[in-house]
Amino acid sequence: MEPQTAINLVGGAIIGLFGWIGKAVWDGIKELRQDLHSIEVELPKSYVGKNEYSATMTRIELMFQRIEDKLDDKADKP
Repeated sequence: MEPQTAINLVGGAIIGLFGWIGKAVWDGIKELRQDLHSIEVELPKSYVGKNEYSATMTRIELMFQRIEDKLDDKADKP
């Protein structure tokens, strides 16, 4: 076997390996892009709405007010 043929075979094998690795990385990136897109589509559906948040905060404020009123009415307060 001539040295040039051996060099061509080794070079071709190395280029083939890099091509295979590059394709695997490219396919992985494409899959990640698809996953990211599906997350971008689904994520806004799970946000808490402004009205729901406002109603919850109002309930919490009322609960704190009741607790504060009970503490103010406590008998052993000087």
